Amino acid sequence: MFEGNLTRLRACREEDVPLAQQFISDPEVSLNMVPDIPYPMTLGEERKWYESLSARGDRYSFAIETREETRYIGGCGVNNINWKNGTAEVGIFIGDPEFRDKGCGTDALGTPVRFAFGQIHINKLKLNVFSFNARAICCYEKLNFKLEGVLRQEIFRDVRYHDIHIMSILREEYVS
Repeated sequence: MFEGNLTRLRACREEDVPLAQQFISDPEVSLNMVPDIPYPMTLGEERKWYESLSARGDRYSFAIETREETRYIGGCGVNNINWKNGTAEVGIFIGDPEFRDKGCGTDALGTPVRFAFGQIHINKLKLNVFSFNARAICCYEKLNFKLEGVLRQEIFRDVRYHDIHIMSILREEYVS
């Protein structure tokens, strides 16, 4: 287990799957996470994702739980690891609405960032975030991610086009 001040990361468990499916199907989560048409995920699709976890060596996926109550509230991970070039992507979602806007996302994401730079020798972490997702952008900026580029009018949501921001942090910019 890896701990922050508010959250703890642990391995995903089979019993997390039904709640994870509900979290991912929440319109607020899917509208901010999924570039495709935000359509609810089925329980079968979430089970397939869970079953694929141990089959890949290019990612580390974690469940996020609260430190106080050990309550499962979301997920995060280090994905698409390029071992040769020392790059990877990070992602996070807080699925439980009770724990949004309370610092849990920043606290939880700081842990895999620390893991990537301190344990698996990654040099650059990157992510994509929709320009309308102000909560996520604020979280990433608090962790010292920098805007690296903009994919202009890349995503269609709510009857208009929006940009996708590409953000990253280098090992040398990381402050533990």
